[in-house]
Order: sequence, then C-alpha cells, then structure tokens
Amino acid sequence: MLTQLFDSPYRAAADRKKSCLPDMAVEALACARLMALQRNGPASALPLFRKISKSDLKSTRHRFAIAGVDEAGRGPLAGPVVTAAVILNPHQIPVALNDSKKLSAGQREGLFEQLIANHTVGIAWATADRIDRMNIRAATLWAMAQAIAALPQQPDGVLIDGRDIPAGLPCPGGAVIKGDGLSQSIAAASIIAKVIRDRMMQICACDAPGYGLERHMGYGTEFHRAAILSKGGTRHHRLSFRPLRDL
Repeated sequence: MLTQLFDSPYRAAADRKKSCLPDMAVEALACARLMALQRNGPASALPLFRKISKSDLKSTRHRFAIAGVDEAGRGPLAGPVVTAAVILNPHQIPVALNDSKKLSAGQREGLFEQLIANHTVGIAWATADRIDRMNIRAATLWAMAQAIAALPQQPDGVLIDGRDIPAGLPCPGGAVIKGDGLSQSIAAASIIAKVIRDRMMQICACDAPGYGLERHMGYGTEFHRAAILSKGGTRHHRLSFRPLRDL
C-alpha cells in the first residue's frame, strides 16, 4: 500500500505568494513528513507547513533523498509523453532553476546540461501507441513510475507534479499542485522532460514531414490540425485524440 507524504495534494497556502524554489521548502516539508513516518508510522499526522520552524526546515531538508517528478507532453496530438525524476545535489543547485514553462529554449538547454552532469536523473516516456491503449492519464502515471525506477539511486520519497501519484512506488510519495513552480526538484524534472521531448519531436518531424512537428512539438495548432485533416495521422499521432479519432 502506498504511503502518502501528504494527506491530500499539497498546494502553497494563499498567503505564500513567493516561490519556494530558492529554499527547497517543499522538499524540506517532505523530509519532515518522512521523519514523522519513521517515528510514528503511517498514521502520524502531517506537520502543517506554517508550524514547521525555519530551524526544523534547515535541519531536515537534506536528510533524505527526495526526487521531484514531472512530465512534458500530456496535451499534444502527436509524440510521446516524457517523464523525468530528479534528485538534486544540494551543493550544486543551478541559480536560474525554475519551472520549464518560464524559461526560454536556450535557458532550458543550459540548465539541462548542468542537471545531467551534476544531479541524479531518471527518464522515461510513453509512446503515442501506449497513450492510445492506456489513455493519457494512465500512460503518464506509468511513465512517471518508470522514470523513478530508472534513477540510479532509489529515493526516500518522491514529489509528483499534479494531483495523482503513480501506483507501486518503492517509497512514500506526495502530489504537489503546480509543483514545477514550488519545488526545485520538480522544476528540474520539468526541464529534463521538456528538453528530451523537444529533441524527440525533432526526430519525429524528420520521420513525418509536412506536419510541422519540429515547430509546434505536436500541439494542436491550426497548421497541424489542417495537415491531419488533409493527410491523416502517422505512427507518431495519438489516434484516440480528436480530431484523429473522428477521421
């Protein structure tokens, strides 16, 4: 049975408008929860964020290996959904680390190289065929579990971007709503997943010319939809997504 780090998906309190990225506060909260689980077992109460002192956060933040997990490509009409899991080295966290959607392509590439070189990374993906067979939610959760399993080091806990936690994790897990803007580990995973997926879409574009996959990365732009209606889908397209399933 999965032990959850949080009783419900964690979200930043309304009065905490500043990003948690600079101080790994969500990671520290996960560590505090793991300490409580070790002391009192799965039934122990989750310490509320506002009741954890700064000294407690500082003392627990690096006590456990916390992996952040995120995906790229849930919404497109073509291409895989790519997932990444990252355990950050606390001594080499990039200064500009942030949610991948807030970074330029050049910034993501630079951070990608730093993350691959200095941190613990696991990567996985679900193909368009698997997405069609399982549905996008199930395929994404499956790929997240695969990314965690691909980590060279097993984490003590995982933070998952969103509301859902994959089944069968080897450690406690916690869902973090909009986690790529709250957790440094999840932000790092978002960058890895985005860069890998963009590179994969360049390959897909060479295999399926005329759809503009190298520009829109498989999203449902007007050009892409027109190409699908004119030429039909390819092996890279998600045939269970509209308009492909209506052809």
